[in-house]
Amino acid sequence: MPLRITSAPVSGIKKRKSSAPRARPSPFATHARSKPSARGSQEAGKSLSGDVNDGAIADTEPLPDLGASRYIAETAAVRDVIQAIRHIKDSMFEELPARAGMNSTRIAQVLNLRRSLPPLVSVAHIHTLMQAPTQVEREIVDLVRAGRLRRIIVPGRGNDAAGLGDCLILTEDLKELVQNSAGLDQSLKDLFLHMLDQMGNSSAMPATAFSPEESSALVRAGFLVSASSLAKGSLNVASLPAVPPSLGAAAASRSESEGDQQKPESGDRGHDSPQSRAATLFLSLPNTGPYLRLLGAGRSHLLSLLKKSKYHEAPLSLLRDRWDGAVETDRSYSLAKRARGESSGVLPGRTKKWKELYGMSFQWVLEEALGAGLIELFDTGSVGPGVRCL
Repeated sequence: MPLRITSAPVSGIKKRKSSAPRARPSPFATHARSKPSARGSQEAGKSLSGDVNDGAIADTEPLPDLGASRYIAETAAVRDVIQAIRHIKDSMFEELPARAGMNSTRIAQVLNLRRSLPPLVSVAHIHTLMQAPTQVEREIVDLVRAGRLRRIIVPGRGNDAAGLGDCLILTEDLKELVQNSAGLDQSLKDLFLHMLDQMGNSSAMPATAFSPEESSALVRAGFLVSASSLAKGSLNVASLPAVPPSLGAAAASRSESEGDQQKPESGDRGHDSPQSRAATLFLSLPNTGPYLRLLGAGRSHLLSLLKKSKYHEAPLSLLRDRWDGAVETDRSYSLAKRARGESSGVLPGRTKKWKELYGMSFQWVLEEALGAGLIELFDTGSVGPGVRCL
């Protein structure tokens, strides 16, 4: 058997090396190759993501300021105080969207809270809409004297972002609230409305106008408050409205007639009569506290959105988008995404606007904050009106 010599068992065989110099790797070899169109889209996406972060544009410089903007007065289109009051009442909340993202229980809570709020309107809000201070004040005085408006003061709350201060309500709305109150008897409703007619343009009412039981019922219903509860803020008792002389005389005569009829019982409750009867009561409205809390929450949320920008200012359109949240819309590209099964935004019920503010309108809270002196509107000349935090 012949022996075959192979190189397999030999371990010393080496591969011949090439004499040519080895090519050095290119410094760009580690980068992935891409088409010019793809590179352009990627760079645009990176620049867009760098400019916008969590809804806040990275401002490199302040917005141009060309002076005060008349955007509110031009878009409101109100001619008198009555029309302005009705516009403010009707525009506080937005309509429920078709795809709200809320169950029936939550929808009922939203509607019930809206229905329970008093139809209050601040005088500062009216000034914001009309921007004619002399005309507005003159018209308010004439309407109050004519009995079509009722002026309500919220002392101690109007000097900051937590209150309204000087408020107005239509007389017809106030009478409707009294008649629909379930905690008052019909006789007490008639007496209270009669006293309202004699109050004139004052919001103060003597405690002697009602018996202790009637006063307690009106206070529980929310139509009257004591002077001590109103004077806990920055205003003192001396700044509260005074009682009209005609109403004081009518209340005194009524208390004297009741005292003559109830002389045997005067000794039983005489110890608390001087303290309870000498006090002055002030006109109020039911659920004013929840109204003020909701108003304060709306103002605070608007300011927090505005302070996301570097200079605490932003275009009005951007601020509106932040207020509404990243919700789906009825625009063509949103509908196309929804038809393909893609996500086109969150449902409105998941945003703070609907979870905590019950669908408060952006235009309404913007006007309210502007009237309270928390923000200012200015014309930018390029991106529309701008909003600045004061």
